[in-house]
Amino acid sequence: MKIALGSDHAGFSLKEEIKKHLKNLEPDNFEVFDFGTDSGDVSVDYPDIAVKVAESVANKKCDKGILVCGTGIGMSIAANKVPGAYAALVCSVEMARLCRAHNDSNILALGGRTTKLEDALAMVDAWLETNFDGGRHSRRVEKIRNYEKCKRTEYCTNKKVERLNIVEHPLVKHKVSIIRDKNTTVKEFRELVQEIAGLMVYEITRNLPLEEVKVETPITETVAYSLAGKKMAIVPILRAGLGMVDGILQLIPNAKVGHVGLYRDPETLEPVEYYCKLPGDIGERDIFILDPMLATGGSAAAAIELVKRKGGKKITLVCLIAAPEGVEKVHSQHPDVDIYTAALDDHLNDHGYIVPGLGDAGDRLFGTR
Repeated sequence: MKIALGSDHAGFSLKEEIKKHLKNLEPDNFEVFDFGTDSGDVSVDYPDIAVKVAESVANKKCDKGILVCGTGIGMSIAANKVPGAYAALVCSVEMARLCRAHNDSNILALGGRTTKLEDALAMVDAWLETNFDGGRHSRRVEKIRNYEKCKRTEYCTNKKVERLNIVEHPLVKHKVSIIRDKNTTVKEFRELVQEIAGLMVYEITRNLPLEEVKVETPITETVAYSLAGKKMAIVPILRAGLGMVDGILQLIPNAKVGHVGLYRDPETLEPVEYYCKLPGDIGERDIFILDPMLATGGSAAAAIELVKRKGGKKITLVCLIAAPEGVEKVHSQHPDVDIYTAALDDHLNDHGYIVPGLGDAGDRLFGTR
């Protein structure tokens, strides 16, 4: 288990004792990463340490974290600003046990000046030894996680990512659950991807401008509405993006379709371009780049850059499932691009796959391996 440790000057002594304790417990079971501080004599700001530890846990680089400041209060407040970090400030062994069993906390906060050493070590042991009970508690913890996603913000270099839109419609969530299932057939998977893309059209086109038109009904003349001359282009990233095209064209049949060919180098995980064909008037169109899986973000960012070089200006990225790492990558390079996704998952594994994800979307769409 990888444990991230951190403290300010007031918690330094207790942090060092916890580090020794963890190394003496079962050396083969715990790998300790110390994020500082390195001295109790120099004043440091606790938020700087808390955020580093919280990010390492939220991004799954470490399994759990332990933070110490004078009272533990500041550390817990700062850590809990990072989505995916669930820090619990405890002052007894029972609280340490319950914050794991009932709340699934992944960060323990302790007070270096308010807690006796033997009590603190007992709390650490109880916290590490206790598993999440699940059951009725899973529903409650999931509500916290859902609230984070509904706020549509990601902690990213101290800025809010305000252009991330998660489509929360029940039909979308239901169908995404089915395509996650490894037992879903190729035929069902392909049909569901089209259906989800079609449902997402309602959100990605929500802000298209309208103009009034006169219509003669069987009863009388009335004022109705028509799209205000907007021209749209759909640009799937080959090959998986092709699976989303028909679902969108069913609702936007006049959209032009371009194609961008990129593949991810299996060693470097970097995108390699091999094809690009876009409508000639791409600069005049609202462009929807399609890629079912926003994983590392490298291919999506490269596709956006390629379309921009060809004259594209108003670009939206549409995907089925995104990882926080991919969102951060795209927005770090293209802060002007809106991202629409049907689900924001937890993290990437060591092979660059989204977890929990749904595997390789291209293989599942076309029945290949």
